[in-house]
Amino acid sequence: FPISLSPSIPASCQQLPFSHPSSAIPPSLSCRTAVVSEAMKFLVESGGAEGNAGPSYRNVLAKDTGLLQSPPGVDCLWDLFRASVEKYPSNPMLGHRPVVDGKAGDYAWMTYREVCDVVIKLAASMSNSGVKQGERAGIYGANCPEWIISMEACNALGVCCVPLYDTLGANAVEFITCHAELLIAFVEEKKIGELLKTCHATSKYLKTIVSFGGVTNDQKEEAKNHGLSIFSWEEFLITGGGEPVDLPEKKKSDICTIMYTSGTTGDPKGVMISNESLLINLAGADSVVQSIGEAFDQDDVYLSYLPLAHVFDRMFEEVFISHGSRIGFWRGDVKLLVDDIAALRPTVFCAVPRVLDRIYSGLTTKISAGGILKKTLFNLGYKMKLDSMKKGIKHEKASPFFDKLVFSKVKERLGGKIRIIVSGGAPLAVAVEEFLRVVTCAHVVQGYGLTETCAGSFAAIPNEFSMAGTVGPPVPHIDVRLESVSEMGYDALASIPRGEVCVKGSVLFSGYYKREDLTQEVLTDGWFHTGDVGEWQPNGALKIIDRKKNIFKLSQGEYVAVENLENIYGVLPEIDSIWVYGNSFESFLIAVINPNQQALENWAGQNGVTGSLAELCENAKTKEHFIAELAKAAKEKKLKGFEFVRAVHLDAVPFDMERDLITPTYKKKRPQMLKYYQV
Repeated sequence: FPISLSPSIPASCQQLPFSHPSSAIPPSLSCRTAVVSEAMKFLVESGGAEGNAGPSYRNVLAKDTGLLQSPPGVDCLWDLFRASVEKYPSNPMLGHRPVVDGKAGDYAWMTYREVCDVVIKLAASMSNSGVKQGERAGIYGANCPEWIISMEACNALGVCCVPLYDTLGANAVEFITCHAELLIAFVEEKKIGELLKTCHATSKYLKTIVSFGGVTNDQKEEAKNHGLSIFSWEEFLITGGGEPVDLPEKKKSDICTIMYTSGTTGDPKGVMISNESLLINLAGADSVVQSIGEAFDQDDVYLSYLPLAHVFDRMFEEVFISHGSRIGFWRGDVKLLVDDIAALRPTVFCAVPRVLDRIYSGLTTKISAGGILKKTLFNLGYKMKLDSMKKGIKHEKASPFFDKLVFSKVKERLGGKIRIIVSGGAPLAVAVEEFLRVVTCAHVVQGYGLTETCAGSFAAIPNEFSMAGTVGPPVPHIDVRLESVSEMGYDALASIPRGEVCVKGSVLFSGYYKREDLTQEVLTDGWFHTGDVGEWQPNGALKIIDRKKNIFKLSQGEYVAVENLENIYGVLPEIDSIWVYGNSFESFLIAVINPNQQALENWAGQNGVTGSLAELCENAKTKEHFIAELAKAAKEKKLKGFEFVRAVHLDAVPFDMERDLITPTYKKKRPQMLKYYQV
C-alpha cells in the first residue's frame, strides 16, 4: 500500500494478505476435480454440485454415522450444568484473584456445589421479581464469576440470556435493551452508570438492575427517578425468600441466548441460538479434540478473558463446565494477562490472533535479547524441530531433546501446563502459527466460525503441518459447500474451487430476532451464506481468502461495517471520495482518499504548503491534516477506537471506470481497488 505510516503503525500494513487471483483462476473444469483424492482422508462428499455451487462435503468422521447431533437425554444447557454439579460437587469451578493492597493473590475458588447454590438463589430472586420463562435478561460487564452465575440462573429458568456490550457503537446498549425488550439486567459495577444513561429510552422495558457488586445512593436515586428497582448483588440474592423455586421444563428448540453482532446498516443484529445449537457444538468440540488423541476432562483449567458476550468464549466455557473443569478469570488488564496465566496455569488457552501476535512478539524479543549461545541453541532447535514437523512427525515426537532443553522454558512462560491452544475470531498469520506450533510444545488449532454457526465450523488438525494458514476441514456436525461469486472472479467449479462458504446443519442459528427479512437474505434452502470466500486446499482444508460483503473483522476480532464509516467520513468538505480498508491481519483501518481540490488548496495556502495537487497529495503534512480531520469526525460521531482511520493515501486522480475502480453507477469495486492500490 503506498501509504506513509507513522512509526507507531506496523509496516506490515503495506503487505496486505488478501490476493485476488481472478486472472489466475483456470477455466471451469469437471466438478470431480474440485477436491483431489488426498483430501478424502478428511472429507467425504455429501452432495453433488448444483447450479453455481460446488459439491457439499462433511468431515470423514461423519461418513457412516451421519452429522453429529446433540447428546440423548440432554435438552438444554441447564441439564449439563446440573449433571456436572451432581458428578463433580467438590471440584473447583469458578476462580478469581483477590487483590489486597494492590497485590493479586492466588486464585480463590467456588466449587460446583457452591456455585449451584448461588445460582438457585439468584433464579428464585429473578422469579420473584416477575421474570418468566421465554423472557429476556441482559448481562453487561467483563468476564467474572457473577457473569457465569447470572447466565446459569437464566438457563435454570429458561430465560433467554442477552449479552450487552458497547463495542458495537455508542448507542448499542440502548438499542439492544429496547430491541430485545430486556426486563432485568445484571451489570458490572463500573458499567451501571452507562446503563443508567440509557434509561430515558430503556425504562419502558427494563424494570430491574442487579449489580455484580455494590450500588451507590446516587445510583439508587437515579434508578428510582426512572421507575427502576436497583439492587446490589447480595441484596438481590435475599429477595427470593429462601424458598425453593420450581424450574420449568425446557426444550432443545428453546432460544438459549440472543447474541448481537454488527450489521451493515449500523443497527446490531440479534442472533438467536437455541439449546440444540449449543449442545451440538459442545459435542463437536469434544469430537474434534478426541480425533487428535486428546480429551477434555475435569483436570482441565481454562482462562476466561475473551468476552463472554461472544459465542467463541461462551461455547468453550460451556464445554469446560460440562466436564467439571476449572474456569479462572483474568483481572481485566491485558498488561497483566501473562501474570494471570502464570498464576492459573491453564491447560487450554483460547485466543484471538492479536493476543497470540503479542505473545509471539514478546517471545521473539526475549530470544533476540539473549546471549549468542542461547540464540544459537534456540535457532538450531527450532530448525530441527520445524523440519521434522514438516515431514509429518507429531510435535511431541519431533524433537524431545530440544523440547526439554529449550522449548520447555517457553512453555513455562505460559504456565507450564498448556496442551491445546485454540485461535479463532480472525486469521492467524502463518509465521506466528508455525512458531507457536514449534515452541509451545502444545497442539495449536486454528478454527473458523460465526455467531450464526454457533462458533466453530472448521478446525485445522494440529499435527498436519500442511494445514498451517488454513482453518482445516469442517467439524463433524455440518455440511459445507462453496458457491461461485462471479462478480469477484471466484469459481466454485474450477480445478481450484473458490467461492462463498455456505454451511448447513442443525447447529445453525434460529434466525435474526425480529428481522425475518435479514434471515431470508442469508438462509437459502437451509444453507447459511457466511459472506466469506474460501478456497479448498488439496489436503481437504479450507482457506479463507476474501470477504464477499463489505464488512470485515480486524485482528482483534472486531467487525467493521465499512460502508457506514465511508458515509461518516465522506461528508467532510475536504473529501470527494473515500475507500476505507482493513483486514483480519491488522488491528487498524487505512483509507484511500480523493481530496477536494479547492478545499485542499485553500488549506495549503493557509499553512504554507506549496506544490501541484499531486505534490500536495504526497506531502506528509497534508496526510497528517487528513488523519486529524478524520479523527475529529470519528470523535464527533462517537466511533470506537478501531473505527478510526490511522493511515491514508491521497490520490489526486478520482476513482474512475478507466482503472476499473467503480461501476457505471459509481459504486466502488472493492476487489479491484485492493488490487490496484496494493503494493
